[in-house]
Amino acid sequence: MGWALREYSKTDPDAVRQFIQEHELKPLSSREGLKWLNRHD
Repeated sequence: MGWALREYSKTDPDAVRQFIQEHELKPLSSREGLKWLNRHD
């Protein structure tokens, strides 16, 4: 899940941020999903 979110964040970062905010995810999934975004903001 985290890997998919991280890859998709490269295409649509706003959608990934919104998805993570609206869904209760495991901490690792959230961290992985935001990893690329945090490095490129």
